Amino acid sequence: MGIKIVAIGSYIPEKVLTNIDLERMVETSDSWILERTGIKERHLASPEEATSDLAYRAALRALTKANMSPDQIDAVIVATASPDYLFPATACIVQSKLGAQRASCFDIEAACPGFIYALEIARGLLCIPDYRNILIVGAETLSRLVDFSDRNTCVLFGDGAGAAIVTRDSSESDILASFLKGNGEVHHLLMLPAGGSRNPASENTIREKGHYIKMQGKEVFKYAVTGMQEAAEKVLEKAGLSATELDWFVPHQANIRIIEATRERLNVPPEKVYVNIERTGNTSAASIPIALAEMEERGLLKRGQFVLLVSFGAGFVYGATLLRW
Repeated sequence: MGIKIVAIGSYIPEKVLTNIDLERMVETSDSWILERTGIKERHLASPEEATSDLAYRAALRALTKANMSPDQIDAVIVATASPDYLFPATACIVQSKLGAQRASCFDIEAACPGFIYALEIARGLLCIPDYRNILIVGAETLSRLVDFSDRNTCVLFGDGAGAAIVTRDSSESDILASFLKGNGEVHHLLMLPAGGSRNPASENTIREKGHYIKMQGKEVFKYAVTGMQEAAEKVLEKAGLSATELDWFVPHQANIRIIEATRERLNVPPEKVYVNIERTGNTSAASIPIALAEMEERGLLKRGQFVLLVSFGAGFVYGATLLRW
């Protein structure tokens, strides 16, 4: 049985927030942000756009590329850390917007590796006869969760969505190997402290800005690099390949220093690494599918190429997937 990625699409909001804009909002500078993160600009959803709207637009583009109608979709999986609501699932709203009435729908919350986790879940579902075509979406409006007075976090995040249609057929699989893992012991290093059952919304949580992203950057950096290295090496080992045989390395676009440190540890040449963080910022679960959609549109992806996806995020959770495109 072959698992195929038959189409991929993305959507990035029109509004752009540059480093120069941020200089007017918080004590920072274009050079400081660029040197430490590699980010020049990020896109922000309009006041009328929620995560489901971004996901819907990306999904439409994927469906168009696949020449599929919504009623051919058997399941909708949305990976997001910034859902429209705590419940219902954002996937239910996307299903409704699309008119994919036959599809089951649910969200997963695996932070930045959410798309990789959703891809692995889709691969498992496609082993069940009832499922043939699955829509997976990584979508975020992280700008709604950012404290724009905190220069350590507000410079990092952007909004966007990427979607893929994954199907089952009798050919060889596009997915050669995968690896998922977590380290919950250090979950406190990157989190949204308030709004859940541990710290429900109250006057205190609002006053203490508990509904915004909190991050211990130096510690996150350390765990991110080691986690992404481990995931990448495990996947290559499973597939019987070396890093030198890769055609493309597509890491989560979190920070240029994390990308460079991981690349160096894996000994992947710079020209084989796809980087778009300077234009998008960190879009969490949307990061990798946005990158893949861009690569396809630019003609960089060719059938038969080995493409390694790797990501790390809050939890901490991390994972990698090796594709034969």
